[in-house]
Amino acid sequence: MISAKITGTGAYIPTIKKENVKFAKSEFLNADGSSFNAENTVIIDKFKTITGIEERRYAENHFTASDLAYFAAEKAIEDAKINPEDLDYIILAHNFGDVKKDTIQSDILPSLATRVKHLLRINNPNCVAYDILFGCPGWVEGVIQAQAFIKAGIAKKCLVIGAETLSRVVDLHDRDSMIYSDGAGACIVEATDETSESGILSHASQTFAKDEAFYLFFGKSFNENKDKDVRYIKMHGRKIYEFALTNVPKAMKIALDKSGVSIDEVKKIFIHQANEKMDEAIINRFFRLYKKPVPEGVMPMSIHKLGNSSVATVPTLLDMVLKGNIENQEVKKGDVILLASVGAGMNINAITYRF
Repeated sequence: MISAKITGTGAYIPTIKKENVKFAKSEFLNADGSSFNAENTVIIDKFKTITGIEERRYAENHFTASDLAYFAAEKAIEDAKINPEDLDYIILAHNFGDVKKDTIQSDILPSLATRVKHLLRINNPNCVAYDILFGCPGWVEGVIQAQAFIKAGIAKKCLVIGAETLSRVVDLHDRDSMIYSDGAGACIVEATDETSESGILSHASQTFAKDEAFYLFFGKSFNENKDKDVRYIKMHGRKIYEFALTNVPKAMKIALDKSGVSIDEVKKIFIHQANEKMDEAIINRFFRLYKKPVPEGVMPMSIHKLGNSSVATVPTLLDMVLKGNIENQEVKKGDVILLASVGAGMNINAITYRF
């Protein structure tokens, strides 16, 4: 039976580094525009304790999300040792399109996937390029879609990218702005022969929209003096935290159980880098569903240095571990891993994968 396998990965980590201390002079406000009854040093220290974020990366001023996507795509193509002309699909996950530095308008015409195909100079018209909007789980969903194309027999090679420049859509007066960062990650998903034991084993995807649809949303600045027609990324943090802890472990269990693989075989979990304490709680609850302790080192983390780059967190984290760029973390042939994410929509997904 034909399955889908990741044959190459690539990432682009922006060079502009912003440490927490650089927010010391920020004017953080409450949602009603009032001032906090705390010094910025206290706010920043509490922020680090909860999220684990020490610093984050921002895109260079002259680059947009599609540029970052192109850089990551080039590396994935090189890693997989394929000819880009042989690609059947380019699937690019993002949320805000190309937002140029110091502008307020999102640009998605043409699609970012088309822009990447253009930058790759691909002539093949049968290489179909399109974007998906699925919140932070967008890249994982793109991999799921690539697998579907391969299993349907209409694709053999797909390029899946997650790219975002969240630093361009944050309200600098909202302390949550410290969470977000920029980056891009990509992978090549290829059809495997029937004798291969590696590849995607199973997946699960869910959308919760009845009450949860607007847990992440676009809203005005907390500074009443700012243009009220300009919108920024906003979130109901506590609601998202509680939602994720309740629902993400269940979705991960659905994916793992569908694979028929034992929990004891899971070596690594690559989870969306949203919040260190939230991610740790999700992993604890997941293993608790199987009445198992959490294995040491099962959850690689990159949020401390890279922040939350939305759709880019999972693919960049995966690339970093596969390339040996995270200390004491590795994936060996035959290892079973989980890819999992949660985000705007509210969407959740997970993939069980064997290397």
